[in-house]
Amino acid sequence: MTDQSTQMRREVVEIPQAVERLLSGGGEAVRRAGREIAARDPAFFVTVARGSSDHACTYFKYAAELLAGLPVASVGPSVASVYKAKLRVSGAVCLSVSQSGRSPDIVDLTQAARAGGAYTVAVTNDAASPLARAAEATLDIHAGPELSVAATKTFVTSALACMWTLAETIGDDGLLAAIRGLPQRLADAVEVDWGAVAGAIGEGSLYTLGRGPSWAISNEAALKFKEVCRLHAESYSSAEVLHGPVSIVDRGFPVLAFSAADAAEEALAEVADVLAGKGAQVFATTDMVHAAQRLPTVRTGHPLTDPLALIVSFYAMIEKIAVVRGLDPDMPPHLKKVTETR
Repeated sequence: MTDQSTQMRREVVEIPQAVERLLSGGGEAVRRAGREIAARDPAFFVTVARGSSDHACTYFKYAAELLAGLPVASVGPSVASVYKAKLRVSGAVCLSVSQSGRSPDIVDLTQAARAGGAYTVAVTNDAASPLARAAEATLDIHAGPELSVAATKTFVTSALACMWTLAETIGDDGLLAAIRGLPQRLADAVEVDWGAVAGAIGEGSLYTLGRGPSWAISNEAALKFKEVCRLHAESYSSAEVLHGPVSIVDRGFPVLAFSAADAAEEALAEVADVLAGKGAQVFATTDMVHAAQRLPTVRTGHPLTDPLALIVSFYAMIEKIAVVRGLDPDMPPHLKKVTETR
């Protein structure tokens, strides 16, 4: 079986091209949304999503709070779809993220946010979807068909579309430059060897860690361990893991710590070393660790785009783990590509 044999692998390898398609074909919509958001001068953002799309929103949440000083709240779709509550979100921008754009609860909440006074933006891989029709603006992520059940290129392009819109809104030239350079950086990230992590993972539980924007990547990684490898993984902020979860860490317990080159890097490295000192097998994407094992990492020229390179390297690794274990990463049991929740 070659490393190109699964659909998931082919889609991971395609991520740099998908990002290039977004940068080439999505600029007008992103800049238009950025201008509109800037003109409205919102008081806050709300996000609507589930699964991997919600992790993309968590990534956006930290970016918006760090760069724009605007709080971001994730609103549960059931507030509208099940409980039929009315929202009072005048002065807000609502980002609704769904690769298919067809989940009724996401559409219902978007409509409720629009009725409640928010400026609504759909982030989707289908610009003709019900979600796109429900929102005032649509950001097509230009990922192309994604056939593997596990989201990979649609996660990256959704997260990037949100981040790019923020960068355009606030006019952050440094972030915009890093975004333009992502295709090559992500191509490099696909080739990074995290085989040491694969060799440390057994059949039991494991932890993934992050802090700030990289915590969103930790959440996505934990989900993929479950989806693709049928392993129980829990994601924690490195600020939380020592407050209780550490109690089940014993010798050989696997931990994967995601760190960007940002203000949280040193603190995360310290926690990684503490866990390694307790006997855990800890791998970290930072050179600041001493007891934990350093993982090769691609940096992108900006701390807010670093997490995208981290998840691409992770995706390349997790597909290989699944194949070695005799699992089909394209068709995990009990899952469908489009989950239409109400």
